[in-house]
Amino acid sequence: MDGYGGDQVRAAERPHLEAGEPLMQRAADGLARIVDDLLDDPAVRPVDGPGSVLVLVGSGDNGGDALFAAARLASDGRRVALVRVGARVHEAGLAAALDAGARLLAGPGPSRADAGAADVLRAAAVPDGPRLAAVVTEAAAAADVLLDGILGIGASGPVALRSPAREVVDAVRELARDQRAPFVVAVDLPSGVDPDTGGVADEHVLHADVTVTFGGVKAGLLRGPGATLAGRVELVDVGIGDELAAVEPLVRT
Repeated sequence: MDGYGGDQVRAAERPHLEAGEPLMQRAADGLARIVDDLLDDPAVRPVDGPGSVLVLVGSGDNGGDALFAAARLASDGRRVALVRVGARVHEAGLAAALDAGARLLAGPGPSRADAGAADVLRAAAVPDGPRLAAVVTEAAAAADVLLDGILGIGASGPVALRSPAREVVDAVRELARDQRAPFVVAVDLPSGVDPDTGGVADEHVLHADVTVTFGGVKAGLLRGPGATLAGRVELVDVGIGDELAAVEPLVRT
C-alpha cells in the first residue's frame, strides 16, 4: 500500500468538491457496504437477527461520513443507535440517519427527526462525560459493531480526545478488557491517530478491528502506533485516485 498525508488527500479532494461531486456520500456508501458484510459474518454476529450498530459521532466530516453510513444501514433494516460526542454535528447526516430509523441516544427530547434535525439538536444536548460513558457502556455491550466516527484527518498532529469523547473511549476500552466490546470499525482512521505519522497523544484511542479509509490509505495507518491500532485496512474509492497517483506518497510498502 501507498500511504498519503492528510494534506495530500485534502488537496486531491478539493477539485472534486468544488465541482460538487458527492465524495461524502461515496465514502458513506462504501463504509455501509463493508459494515453490512461484517454484520453478515458469523464471526462478528454469531446470533440471528438484523444486527446492531452503535455510532460514535464527532463534530466534523468524519462524523458526517458515519451518519450517512448509519442512514444506509438503518434503511437496510439494521438496528442503529447514535451517540454524539462533539459540540456540533453534521445536520444533513443526522437528519438522514434519524429519518431512516436510527435512534439518537443520551439526550432528552425527540429521538426521531419528525420535526427536523435542528429541533432534535436543540432538544438533545450532549451529556457530560461520565453520564455519556454510562450510556455508551450499556449500548456498546449490546451492539455487534461500533463505528468510531469521532475524529478524522482534519486534526493535525496526534490529538488527545477531549471530554466527553475521552470518557466514551475509556468506557469502550474497559469493555474490551472484559471481552465484552463490539467489533470496532474506525471511520477513515482511529480517532486520535495522526494521519501522517501514526502517532498518538495518549492511550485514549480505540483499537480498531477494521479501518475503512477513503480515497487513499493514510500514511498513519501504515506506521507508528497507528499501524497497530488500525487493524485490517479497507480502502473505499471515492474518485480521487488520479490526483493521488500524481503525488509522491509519504509511505510506500
